[in-house]
Amino acid sequence: MKVKVTNLGVLKQAEFILGDFTIICGCNNTGKTYATYALFGFLSTWRRIFSLSISNDKIEQLLANGVVRLDIQEYVKQYEQIVTKGCQAYTQQLPKVFAAQAERFKKTDFQVSLDIKNVNLLDRFELTMRAVNAELFAITKSEESMELVITLLVEQEKLTIPSDVIKRIIADALKDIIFGQLFPRPFIASAERTGAAIFRKELNFARNRLLEEMGQADTNIDPMELLLKDYDDYALPIKTNVEFTRQLETIVKKSSFLAQNHPDVLADFADIIGGEYTVNRNDELYYVPKGKRLKLTMGESSSAVRSLLDLGFYLRHEAQLGDLLMVDEPELNLHPENQRRVARLFARLVNLGIKVFITTHSDYIIKELNTLIMLNHDKPNLKRIAEEEGYLAEELLFTEKLKVYIAEEASIKLEGKTRKTKHHTLTPADIDPELGIEARSFDTTIETMNRIQEAIVWGEE
Repeated sequence: MKVKVTNLGVLKQAEFILGDFTIICGCNNTGKTYATYALFGFLSTWRRIFSLSISNDKIEQLLANGVVRLDIQEYVKQYEQIVTKGCQAYTQQLPKVFAAQAERFKKTDFQVSLDIKNVNLLDRFELTMRAVNAELFAITKSEESMELVITLLVEQEKLTIPSDVIKRIIADALKDIIFGQLFPRPFIASAERTGAAIFRKELNFARNRLLEEMGQADTNIDPMELLLKDYDDYALPIKTNVEFTRQLETIVKKSSFLAQNHPDVLADFADIIGGEYTVNRNDELYYVPKGKRLKLTMGESSSAVRSLLDLGFYLRHEAQLGDLLMVDEPELNLHPENQRRVARLFARLVNLGIKVFITTHSDYIIKELNTLIMLNHDKPNLKRIAEEEGYLAEELLFTEKLKVYIAEEASIKLEGKTRKTKHHTLTPADIDPELGIEARSFDTTIETMNRIQEAIVWGEE
């Protein structure tokens, strides 16, 4: 999947390909967060903004005959038009995604390009719509079939769902079959995640107070508008973090595929934070240090523990194969050693089937990823080094899995212009199987510091 943006914040014109492991580096205020938030917003809303038309004739046929069959290929042929119109609709939603003034996005364009020819459609699909005491209709696709079969399970006069709702349910099924494997399910940990961890209880109190206001409000007031009014000033990723943190009592009841099949990954994460998180029956969140008989609130815990809270609960309770884990500045509050360990954790997740997308200012993370790339060769000396330094085979990375971009000011040729001018963009970084990622945004700074320190030490000679 390729994303192209124009006039998005400081990004005048930029594009990037979503890989198994996507990294955006760069100085402050160069557009990393703009690209991240825009991608997350699209992946969170594409089902709602994509439009597929189900004809009235098909619904009438369903009601008259009790069954109707749709040719999925007819909708596959429309995928470019569906995606284009969906991106246009999403561009109009960007002010809400960023919680910013619409004026800032008047010239913005957001586009997604798909290589749908190389992606298989969903093999099987089954959905049964139920009422209180009865099954109403079923939507199925069998393996290797290109037909979507909708079957009425009650008599026509007992079907109380409006035709428009039936159309929408069928259209959503088609979206999942055609696009579901092209767009991963996103989970984001924004740079503001530490605040959500500390003020979790206060957020709950504020929401409960709003619910009380709703009960006392004038009947002409929209309850949802009242419910969400305190969140209007926050971008969608931040809202998502707040909601995730608020719902931990429910989330802990679920078990991720990592918890079921790869508990060693969770053990590695517990080593990074030096303990584990726990939520009791009273919805109280604690951090329990390893080997100690005490429970610490988030206010009593270290900033590193708070920074990794979302990631910890995601790994244990939410992670699914094919997800896209997005972390804005994973190095927040982490010692360099833990930055290295988090880099290895991400590499392991990528190799297990979870896509990872990060923005980072951490030279330690990039250099550790370089080590994982450079060690991934069938050479005796490299195998010896990996074994001596404790690297696992499942942590090593192939360059084909990585897409790395530098957010920077560079000379680019804008559409309709005859010459190049300097604007903020995303420049692909070189990735060498022998040497790793060339992250010049870090290298320049490090070289400058080394030059100054060498001058201080050797300047008198």
